[in-house]
Amino acid sequence: MEALFFDIDGTLLTEMPLIEMFLPQVYEKLSRKLGVDKKEARERFLAEILGRRDTYDWHEWNFFFRLFDLDMKYEDLLKAYPHKLHVYPDTVPTLEWLRDEGYRLGVITSGPEYQRLKLRLTGLGSYFDVIVTRDDVNAIKPEPKIFLYALESVGVPPEESAMVGDSLSQDVYGAKNVGMVAIWINRNGDKGYNMADYEIRTLHELRKIVGDET
Repeated sequence: MEALFFDIDGTLLTEMPLIEMFLPQVYEKLSRKLGVDKKEARERFLAEILGRRDTYDWHEWNFFFRLFDLDMKYEDLLKAYPHKLHVYPDTVPTLEWLRDEGYRLGVITSGPEYQRLKLRLTGLGSYFDVIVTRDDVNAIKPEPKIFLYALESVGVPPEESAMVGDSLSQDVYGAKNVGMVAIWINRNGDKGYNMADYEIRTLHELRKIVGDET
């Protein structure tokens, strides 16, 4: 194996503390704008999000802010509250080990350009040889286009690379569809349906996998 690619959210870090902080602000603004109580504002906003799950729009917070004409930008929230982005404790040690071992490292994300900002704010960006967002290719996982673009960027064939991510439908299925090794990080102990080539609970387990694949 020559290269490993990673998803961001739910794999390298979690943005849930940030989301839990700004959603009440969204409901408050929406309540005033629509003239409804906060409960109904919440239901309307979440209904739009859930109704677009796994679509191109679902991966972009700013899309939903624009949809409801809210004066908010996700980039501004990231810059104002970078401490709300929590890097998992196994992320940096694993990335450092992989880099020291000579592996090419990359990110493949269905999120927009602000994903690069997220990596920069958390100090993770410097570990990667390539970072591919949906804006680079106008495609999201599991579309082959985004995986193939990342592979071409580092000059590594699919069979010599692996994708590590928390989504079976996007990361695992997408990787396997182009011939990459698919590694599912299942931090919550969910049912995996035996889709992935490997299932791990922490990134530390990658050390054994890349050894087996070498």
